[in-house]
Amino acid sequence: MAIQDVLVIGSGIAGLSYALKIAIRYPDAQITIVTKANEDETNTKYAQGGVAVVSDFEKDSFEKHIQDTLRAGDGLCKLEAVEIVVKEAPERINEIIDWGVRFDKNHDGIYDLGREGGHTENRIVHHKDITGWEIERAMLAAIKSYPNITMLSHHFVVDLITEHHLRQDKTDKITCYGAYILDLKSEKVERHLAKTTLLATGGVGHVYKNTTNPIIATGDGIGLARRAHASVSNMQFIQFHPTAFYSEFDGQLFLISEAVRGFGAKLRTKDGELFMHKYDEREELASRDIVARAIDNEMKLSGDDYVYIDCRHLDKEKFFEHFPNIYEKCKSEGYDMFTELVPVVPASHYLCGGIDVDLDGKTSIDNLFAVGECSNTGLHGANRLASNSLLEAMVFGHRAALKTVDRLEKNQFRIYDFNFPEWNAEGMKVQEELVLISYLRKQLQAMMSELVGIVRSNSRLDIAQQRINEIEKMVKEIYNFSIISPKLLELRNLVDVAQLIIQQSINQKENRGTFYNKDLT
Repeated sequence: MAIQDVLVIGSGIAGLSYALKIAIRYPDAQITIVTKANEDETNTKYAQGGVAVVSDFEKDSFEKHIQDTLRAGDGLCKLEAVEIVVKEAPERINEIIDWGVRFDKNHDGIYDLGREGGHTENRIVHHKDITGWEIERAMLAAIKSYPNITMLSHHFVVDLITEHHLRQDKTDKITCYGAYILDLKSEKVERHLAKTTLLATGGVGHVYKNTTNPIIATGDGIGLARRAHASVSNMQFIQFHPTAFYSEFDGQLFLISEAVRGFGAKLRTKDGELFMHKYDEREELASRDIVARAIDNEMKLSGDDYVYIDCRHLDKEKFFEHFPNIYEKCKSEGYDMFTELVPVVPASHYLCGGIDVDLDGKTSIDNLFAVGECSNTGLHGANRLASNSLLEAMVFGHRAALKTVDRLEKNQFRIYDFNFPEWNAEGMKVQEELVLISYLRKQLQAMMSELVGIVRSNSRLDIAQQRINEIEKMVKEIYNFSIISPKLLELRNLVDVAQLIIQQSINQKENRGTFYNKDLT
C-alpha cells in the first residue's frame, strides 16, 4: 500500500507555498499536488491588486495595518490571527521575492506601494495589475527544483478518506487518510493515501451567476470538508467585488481592481451623477461591502443593470503604467477608459469564512489542514480588507508547513493500521442527461443570486432553504446511480456550499460587514 507523506489539493499560492516549505525543510517527504484543471488555472492567477505588507515604517506601521484589518472585519476578526498575519508579512514577502517574484519598483528602485479601499496608507506591493499571475508563475517555476514534489493536473478529488470508509462512523475523533481522486484522462477513481492532507481549493464564486472567479471556483474543498463533518463557519460572509466589468452573459466577469478606485477613479450612475458621498465619508475608498451595497442600491433605485466607473480625469501615462491589462481588456470590449465611462456591476468575489482552522491551519479533522480562501482563520471576520488574501495564504501556508514537518518527523500516524477499500463503481450508469446537471447548476446559481445575494431578507432565505433542499435531493439521486464526472462533482460541491451559506445566513441575527439582511435593520 503506497502512502505519500503529503497530499496537497489545489495549486494556487496556498498549496504551492505549503508544498515548497515542506520540500525545503523535509527533503525526504513525498509530496503530491493535485489540481482539477491546468496547474496554473487557479484563483491566484486572477488576483490583480497585490499583497498588503508594511514596508515603509516611517509612514506606516503594523498597528495601522492591524487596525485597518479589524475595521474592515467589523468586529469579528480574531485579533491573534490578524497580528500574526500582519507581523509575519515582511518575511513571507521576502521569501517569494527570493523565489523569483518581481514586484514593481519606482524610479528610485524602491517598491511602488499602491493603496486600496479600507487602507489608511500606501502598502500594496504589486506587479502591474497581474500580481497573482506573477506569483503563480514564479512559484510553479520554483517547485520544479524539487524532485520530491509531484504535480498531477486534471485530477478531481471526489471525497476525503476518513473512518467512514472503514465503517467506523461512531468514532469521536475523525481522521483524514487521503482522498479518492478521479483521473480525468483515464476516467478512473484512484485511492490516494496520505499521512497529511491539505485543502487549498480556493473560493466558491460560481455558486452565484456573476463572479470574478475563474470557472474552477466551485467550493470543492468546502464540499469535501462538509461531507467529512469538518467544522465550517462564517459562510454567510460573501464579499461582492463592487466593480466587475458588466456583461450581458452569466459567468466569470473581468475584475476592475480596487486599486483603480485607489488611484482616483469615481463611480457614477447611468445618468452620470456621483453617488458614493451619500453612503460613506471615504466615498470610493470605503470598504468593499459598503461600495457594493451602494452600487446595488443605486441600481435598484434606477432599475439599471449597471453603474459606471469614470477614469477620464486620471493621468493617462501613470494609469497605463499601473493598469495596462485592465485598460487593454476594456478596450477589447469596446471601451476606452480615457474617453468613456465603463459599465460595472458587483459580482461574487471572495469568501470570508470557510473551513475552521487554528493558527497552524489545522482543521477539526486530524491530519487535515486547510489554507487560503477555503479556510476560516479569523483574519477577515465579516469582511476582508483588500489585498490581505494572498498574504493570508502565504503566512498560513508557512505555519501549516512547519506543523506538518513537525508531525512527519514524529511519524506517529495510524494510517498503516487500516486496510482502506478501493473505489467501487460497480452498478453505476453513464449519466446520459447531462443537460439535467447543467439545468440544476443554473437553477442553483439563479436562486443564490436572487435570494442570497448582496441584500437578503428572512422570506428570501426561507424560500432559498426550500429550493436548495429540493436541488440537493435531486443531485444526491443522480450521484448515487451515475458514473461520476467533473460537472456532477462540481454541482455536488456547489450544493454543499449553498446549503452552508443559506443555513448560516438564517442563523445570522445582525448585519455585519458583507452580510446584510434588510429585515434586521
